[in-house]
Amino acid sequence: MSFISKIFSFKKNNKIDKFRNEIEKINLLEPEIEKLSQNEIKQETKILREKVKNNISLDEILLRAFALVREASKRTLNQRHFDEQLIGGMVIHQGKIAEMRTGEGKTLTSVLPAYLNALTGKGVHIITVNNYLAQRDAVWMGQIYSYLGLNIGIITDNQAFLYKENSIDSKEKNKAKLDKERDEKGSFEVLHEFLEPINRKEAYKADVLYGTNHAFGFDYLRDNLARDSYTQVGQGFNFAIIDEIDSVLIDEARTPLIISSQQEESSKMYNRFARLAPNLKENIDYNIDEKRRAVTLNLAGLKKVEEILGKNIYETGEIDLIFHLEQALKAKVLFLRDRDYVIKNGAVVIVDEFTGRLMPDRRFSEGLHQALEAKENVIVRAESKTVATVTLQNLFKKYKKLSGMTGTASTSAEELDKVYGLDVVSVPTHKEMQRIDSPDKIYKTSEIKWEMIAREIKERQKKGQPVLVGTVSVEKNEYLSSVLKKRGISFEILNAKNHEREGEIIAQAGKKGAVTVATNMAGRGVDIVLGGNPYNKEKAKEVRDLGGLFVLGTERHEARRIDNQLRGRAGRQGDPGETQFIVSLDDDLMRIFGGDKIKGLMNRFRFPEDIPINNRMISRAIERAQTQVEGFYFDTRKRLLEYDEILNKQRDLIYDRRQNVLENKNIKNETLQIFSDEFNDILNIHAKNEE
Repeated sequence: MSFISKIFSFKKNNKIDKFRNEIEKINLLEPEIEKLSQNEIKQETKILREKVKNNISLDEILLRAFALVREASKRTLNQRHFDEQLIGGMVIHQGKIAEMRTGEGKTLTSVLPAYLNALTGKGVHIITVNNYLAQRDAVWMGQIYSYLGLNIGIITDNQAFLYKENSIDSKEKNKAKLDKERDEKGSFEVLHEFLEPINRKEAYKADVLYGTNHAFGFDYLRDNLARDSYTQVGQGFNFAIIDEIDSVLIDEARTPLIISSQQEESSKMYNRFARLAPNLKENIDYNIDEKRRAVTLNLAGLKKVEEILGKNIYETGEIDLIFHLEQALKAKVLFLRDRDYVIKNGAVVIVDEFTGRLMPDRRFSEGLHQALEAKENVIVRAESKTVATVTLQNLFKKYKKLSGMTGTASTSAEELDKVYGLDVVSVPTHKEMQRIDSPDKIYKTSEIKWEMIAREIKERQKKGQPVLVGTVSVEKNEYLSSVLKKRGISFEILNAKNHEREGEIIAQAGKKGAVTVATNMAGRGVDIVLGGNPYNKEKAKEVRDLGGLFVLGTERHEARRIDNQLRGRAGRQGDPGETQFIVSLDDDLMRIFGGDKIKGLMNRFRFPEDIPINNRMISRAIERAQTQVEGFYFDTRKRLLEYDEILNKQRDLIYDRRQNVLENKNIKNETLQIFSDEFNDILNIHAKNEE
């Protein structure tokens, strides 16, 4: 099917029809651009910059800019942008979300609008979901920007770099070797030889800056806590391209970014209640609401606590004891080790529930982290006091233009439109997708489920088909690993505890006979190549003939997006592939949303335990449960945004005035205006009182 035919057959999305003429014009420029030398291409960048300075709009130079990027990519990466990627680039430039399936080259696509918008000299921020991807993408794509004459910066949580070809050993042999290594490993490994450490302020001067949402957010907060302008990074909010935009703007938007300072707090109280909590019994002394992740002490529980403490809490006025008790209960029953957090080097480290990664610099607020430390019998650090905070919603609304890309935006299109005003445009695939998404296999108990999963993996490995197994937590990840070991199945394990090997493990997950057991870490920003890395045509064909990558999900996630991300690892760029979820009625999602009723029916009709249920009613129940959870979290994020909107107006006002003082802008006039405003307010209050 030709490209033009695909556009017209893509009935669900007529928004892309208008790009047809632009694509043809860019293609017509290709013969001319191919004749240019590297110096001439860099000169073209300077010419385009001058045009922008002379008020020529970016839309007017888009065609030539995209043609230049495509040529630079051909010469450096040996990858020519497909027409569909040009569409994606135009969608992103327009401040919309480009929905592109896995393997369609989102990272390469982002260079097109980034280069175009960087010509303004006002900076472009490319936001990734983790530090590893920020560094990987900057090094991988850096050679394109460098060829075009732009400089690239990178910020991680605690470091800053500049992409620099000149930082490589000057010997041509070493350069050639590194270039070859980058071509082979650049998509899954960070080559630090191309990264030159610099200070954060310098990084923000780069034409294009790669970093995580946390890095940009905390820099914004730190800038507004700085005591002088020299220590500020001088962050601007011109244009942001967010990779995996639904993950950043939706999955992570429930938790605001907080900078805190430590305050004096005795660890004795947390340790005391950590010892007390196990004495209380569920449904007798307290009740759990798993849907809302809340625990409530009832009257019987309060009475038992008062008996243990030997005092009446309300009569003595020690209400803070209830706070400590509730945090201890939350830590005991709602937050599980190797699911919500791990113990690393004697500290409680949070595991991101959506990405499966460790967050060593983040702590739970309101005493919960201290309660977990007491529960795990590690050092209880002092409680913190919030000194600056911002939600991701209000952070990203500061950008003059916001856009992004993802493979799973359609399920969240309504929220992205309502909260951020972002339109989702589905970009057609370069090749027709051949992936088979098989119906779920649903078993009665988790024991049977794990047994059937092990059997399925063994059968697939026996015939040589590579298998990627997705687990929802470190705990389940390690449990399945123990099951496979007992059965003599060889495999690689990937979770937050061995994240250092992520690139290496994922790079070979498509090899013949490979079995990779991974958490959500393998769900974003990875591209599994059939046959393994580096790419080998014969090995890829062998795996393709075996059916391609088989993706096996072991549990449905609360958010459909996470399931879709996992499915998206198979069937890249027209490759064959298959996905299957093997789940049980004991899984958290089913248990919380009605699995017991279905289990009761199975018992009544004496349904065999080792026979999977293939029932539309149950599949619809899973989808309804996911929709309910998504709706609940949508409401949570909506309320968080409503609360923060009130703070946001005050925050902007205070930060603006504070910045004026730091920059010595009309301090005298500013001070006089504050006094005048206060004086008028006092007069108005007295005037109303006299009336």
